[in-house]
Amino acid sequence: MSFTGNTVLITGGTSGIGRALAETLQQKGNNVIIAGRRRNLLDEVTKANPGMQAVELNMDDAADITRVAQQVTRDFPTLNAVINNAGIMRAEDLKKGELETAEAIITTNLLGPIRLTEALIPHLLQQTKATIFTVSSGLAFVPLAITPTYCATKAAIHSWTMSLRYQLRETNVRVREIIPPWVATELMGEKPSDPRAMPLEEFIAETVELIDDDTLDEIAVQRVLPLRNAAKTDELAFFRQFNASAPH
Repeated sequence: MSFTGNTVLITGGTSGIGRALAETLQQKGNNVIIAGRRRNLLDEVTKANPGMQAVELNMDDAADITRVAQQVTRDFPTLNAVINNAGIMRAEDLKKGELETAEAIITTNLLGPIRLTEALIPHLLQQTKATIFTVSSGLAFVPLAITPTYCATKAAIHSWTMSLRYQLRETNVRVREIIPPWVATELMGEKPSDPRAMPLEEFIAETVELIDDDTLDEIAVQRVLPLRNAAKTDELAFFRQFNASAPH
């Protein structure tokens, strides 16, 4: 079933994966609202995509997240999907100490999605059908040592997503995780043409095709599967068994 006819909020929607997802999902018949820090970039994207809406959002600011959640649920009462895409990735030299960098990454990549999702859940539960998307990374499963905190936040997002999905399993809200490989964007200032990265257009095309497969909880393109499947244990089966027998 094609993912269409939804009202979707996408954080980090002014560049890279976020912008490409926003444009493609709008083309598929969804009403898209992008969120980002900089008004000039938001205006640039919406001007290039008539009908797309935008809202300024600082994912580092808990109060701003609450404000935006209230704004979008008021202005877009049919909002029934959120894609927690905003994130930052920075190299760290742990021998020198990188606490300020680590705290910034944790605030944006982990606290941001948790805060926004919590703020939107009451509204999403009132919809006939709703979806929460998180965006983790192949590095959640096999970390890249030069970006330790980024990888740790993505591992945390994966774990948190599993728990969120389990807790919402008997509601109308679906929880799905997008797991990108190295994609040709400018996340760390690299050139989008780096031949070692998956081309953005290819990643988006395959990802949207997988999103259309409503049976999938994890949206993982072929290129990321070696990382995702690096752990040979059946994580999901163990997770379900553990939680089924745990105190409630």
